[in-house]
Amino acid sequence: MLQSQGSIGRVFVLRLEDGDSLPGSIEEFAATNNVTRAVCLLLGGVGSGRLVVGPQDGAAERIIPMVNPIQAVHEAAAVGTIFPDESGAPRLHMHAALGRGESATTGCVRQGVDIWKLAEVVVLEINGTDMLRAVDPAFGFEVLTTRDSGNAT
Repeated sequence: MLQSQGSIGRVFVLRLEDGDSLPGSIEEFAATNNVTRAVCLLLGGVGSGRLVVGPQDGAAERIIPMVNPIQAVHEAAAVGTIFPDESGAPRLHMHAALGRGESATTGCVRQGVDIWKLAEVVVLEINGTDMLRAVDPAFGFEVLTTRDSGNAT
């Protein structure tokens, strides 16, 4: 287990609007406001996009994501984190639970989802931690790590 202690810094409340995209809108906000590490909570509507809904084969050495399209408006509740990538850019990792009628789906928004009408986001900045996202060759994608762990360059 890797760990790093921090403390809560600034608190931001955002209203995303119709057509705003995730993860881009939150990453752009973070870059503009110098938020490098944070917890994000989201409530609202999602109109379109794609969710990563799992690996094709959980036992495979190389992880290949399964991606499902969002083809209708859904209610959404999501939680995520922002940590910088190896170049220092803020990167959002957020999972959302989406519901419409009697059906529901859950997955990662990294492939991109668009807000329908509006979404409320609370961003809780984390100060004092050194965690970041770095590509782990074993997984083939970015994972949370520290510069001292050997995964980051």
